[in-house]
Amino acid sequence: MNTKSGPNAIRYVGIAEAADKVRNADRILVIGCSGGGKSTLSQKIARRFGLAYVSIDRDVLWLPGWVQREKPEQHRLIAELTAGERWIMDGTNTSTFDIRVPRSDLVIWVRMPRWLCIWGIWSRWITNRGGTRPEMAPGCPEKIDFDFFRFVWTWEKVYGPRVLAGLAAHAADKPVLMLKSRREMRDLLDLVGAGA
Repeated sequence: MNTKSGPNAIRYVGIAEAADKVRNADRILVIGCSGGGKSTLSQKIARRFGLAYVSIDRDVLWLPGWVQREKPEQHRLIAELTAGERWIMDGTNTSTFDIRVPRSDLVIWVRMPRWLCIWGIWSRWITNRGGTRPEMAPGCPEKIDFDFFRFVWTWEKVYGPRVLAGLAAHAADKPVLMLKSRREMRDLLDLVGAGA
């Protein structure tokens, strides 16, 4: 995959190169829209390579009852978790890219089409209705409403440019893999022996 030139270039890599990086990485950051599959991908890689799985939703952002932690506490937790030696961290939150991206050996951007993300949030709601999924904070049962649908439907337009700006500002020479289909995700998992 071509690499942009310039002082704030993002160094995109292909799936084969990213698979080599995954095999040797101590710290991987997985970002993208809700419903795209970043939690599933992260957990499979975590199990395969013995990395600590960190969910921003579960470990940083949410308290029981869908109450958000205060920003200073979020930043403290992010700094503490990112200081760990071996992890895979699932969550976008561009306001903490300055802490998380430089510490990562690889960034994986799960950039699925919005219809697929909508399908993802709908199917996980059906699967977990009334319960809390493992990557979510305790006391935050699965929910879905119009605001969340709108958030996912407009995510690429609203947050895509923020992700690009954050990566340009903080990724430096870090490799960034962009996954745009389930097939690409399966190909990566197969190459690193974490499929199924």
